[in-house]
Amino acid sequence: MKPVLTVFTPAYNRAHTLSDTYLSLCGQDCFDFVWLVVDDGSTDGTGSLVRKWQEENKDFEIRYIYKENGGMHTAHNTAYENIDTELNVCIDSDDRLAPGAVRKILDFWDKHRSDEAVAGIIGLDADLNGKLIGTAFEEGLIYTTLSGFYARGGRGDKKLVYRTDIMKSLPPYPVFPGEKYNSLAYKYLLCDQEYRLAVLNEVLCLVNYQPDGSTGTMFRQYLANPRGWAFTRKVDMLYPASRKRLVMTGIHYCSSSIISRNIHFLSESPRKLLTLLCLPGGLVLTEYIRFMAWRQKRRGR
Repeated sequence: MKPVLTVFTPAYNRAHTLSDTYLSLCGQDCFDFVWLVVDDGSTDGTGSLVRKWQEENKDFEIRYIYKENGGMHTAHNTAYENIDTELNVCIDSDDRLAPGAVRKILDFWDKHRSDEAVAGIIGLDADLNGKLIGTAFEEGLIYTTLSGFYARGGRGDKKLVYRTDIMKSLPPYPVFPGEKYNSLAYKYLLCDQEYRLAVLNEVLCLVNYQPDGSTGTMFRQYLANPRGWAFTRKVDMLYPASRKRLVMTGIHYCSSSIISRNIHFLSESPRKLLTLLCLPGGLVLTEYIRFMAWRQKRRGR
């Protein structure tokens, strides 16, 4: 019988941390899953390491796909193109699946899979010491959307388990030549417009943030990938969580457009008047981003 869940892991030169991810999978008490590693052009022996595990592991299937380096979002595109199980969840190459997480996911999904309006499960992340990332869900909350959770004041990364058919039905992450970052929230936000997530108030992932990961280098990401960020901000403006958030998004859109030197950004905006009003803020934000990116570079990040 085909497994229900695919755990997919985008990996780029993370051979030194991927072993921890692998061991967390080996330590599960349920092996009804496939592990898919999407190697985003690694040069550190990641492929040899995964092939070794493929040969020695008898508990669960390990699939490996190598692709040219294009960034995290392109690895997600490749994953969604190749996943053939009912559910999927991303566990990054420096993170670990929490003990018992697979069984928790599958048992919980049995209670919700018949609901066509449910796109999957939203669970919790914790750090390697077990401390919760951000906030837990409100007591008694049964369903939410990811954007709705944050709009209500929720904080911190959350672990998302999605129905594969829905992720495949949504547009892929766009690719802009010369850029290697696009916010993963794009597909999640589109999903939120039609579906909801069942709330599992349990830790599913142990997070190990790396200094050279996207979180630790965000200001440099803004400079290196302005067209991708501008695209994300345009989508965000279509589905604002609040007026305050809409204004912040407009300022960020102006900044990304300035950095990319897009002279057509006003005509391309879905909210032209807002964009015009946010332009001064975008100019200020651009200088702040450049300063903070310089500081990150000075610190070796």
